[in-house]
This record gives sequence, structure tokens and C-alpha cells, in this order.
Amino acid sequence: MNLKTVLSKETISLHLKGTTKEEIINELLDILVAAHKIPDRGAAFAAIMDREQKMSTGMKHGIAIPHGKSATIPDLVACIGIADEAVDFDALDHKPCRIFIMTLSPIEKTGPHLQFLAEISLLFKSAEKREEILHAASAEAILHILTA
Repeated sequence: MNLKTVLSKETISLHLKGTTKEEIINELLDILVAAHKIPDRGAAFAAIMDREQKMSTGMKHGIAIPHGKSATIPDLVACIGIADEAVDFDALDHKPCRIFIMTLSPIEKTGPHLQFLAEISLLFKSAEKREEILHAASAEAILHILTA
């Protein structure tokens, strides 16, 4: 999967303001709505929250990957947000998160969804990449870091 085909400067926000899991999820959904990536915000929110109730998508190293599947999503979509302040996201390492990668995909297509999650997970294993993203000055810089 080529992240450049899924992400664009319109789907990256450097200054999420939310202070709770739900506020962050809503801000990320707003990014996707503004970029015309999701047709039904309510269904997308329900899919993300349903997944969160099963198990938190807060990972390690300050990263959370809220994701879900919905019949209203024709193709995999994704966005990235960096929070100004760390947010408790019930992460596996019990540490707050600042880097959020949201993805939504169609219910019937599992390949692209799993491939995206695997690629993102590999990218963020690098402490250097995480620091570069946290200090990026623009959406274009984040795209470059992720696709270089």
C-alpha cells in the first residue's frame, strides 16, 4: 500500500485540541468530512466507537490508531492528527497519546485495512520517526516523513 494514495495534506492536522478520547475521535472525523472522504459521519463515528468499546486502539509510544469498518465507506480512508497536549487513550503502555491515525474501511474488504495498519505500525516503531512527526512544521512535512 502506498500511503501517498491514502493520505494528503487535507487529511493531516498538526493541532488537535481535544482532551478526551471522544473529542479526538470527533476532530479526526471532522478532518475526513472536510476532505470529503466519508459520506456518513454518524455511521463512521458509530463504527469507530464500536471498535473502541471492544478494545482500545491506544497503542504504545504515544500513538493511537482508532479504526473501524462501515458499510457507508466505499474505500479505505485515513487521516492523521497530532494533539497539542497528550491525551489519555487507554493505551497498552498506559501512557497518553499525541499521534493519532484514524482509518475507516468497507466491511467487505479486509486486505487494504490490514495492510494499512501493518504499514503504519512498522513506521511508528522508529523513535526517530515519532519525534520527527511530533516536531513537523507542516502537513507536507509529515507526508514526507511517512512516505520517504
